[in-house]
Amino acid sequence: MRITVIGRGNVGGGLGKLWRGAGHEVTELGRDGGDASDADVLLVAVPGRSIADAVGKVSGVEGKPTIDATNIVGARNEKYESLAHEVKAIVGGPTAKSFSANFARIYDEIPSQRARPSNLFAADDEVREVTEQLIRDAGYEPVPAGDLEQARALEDFLGPFAAFGPSFYRFWKPA
Repeated sequence: MRITVIGRGNVGGGLGKLWRGAGHEVTELGRDGGDASDADVLLVAVPGRSIADAVGKVSGVEGKPTIDATNIVGARNEKYESLAHEVKAIVGGPTAKSFSANFARIYDEIPSQRARPSNLFAADDEVREVTEQLIRDAGYEPVPAGDLEQARALEDFLGPFAAFGPSFYRFWKPA
């Protein structure tokens, strides 16, 4: 799969490394932007307040399936229901919220866990399958939290979870 990552920081760069290791072709774009025309899927991994600026510097994003991994840094743009909805409004393609409730600085520790850590995500139906695949390819077990209307709840989940410190989490349904 050809993935264009918008954002070269801990999240974007870390996921890019994991996905390359899983055999994907990953292009990382930074502050200068670039072209995403060849991408099968986009990952937006910038601070929440930078979404419009960062995505605005990238051509070829229109209508592409997109995974939003942004977090609230500073104020949220209240014009949108969530950061993921802001990304969707700009790109115009099916969108998922994922990877925002996982700690990038411990990505390297994923393989040494006794069980796959969970990754909560919310997604439009059209991007659900690719999101689940990329979650698995990064070493996590996907845990669906519903459709994109649940994106804000996932964004808000980070506050209490982050207070716990860098850690993995695991959700499962009882047998």
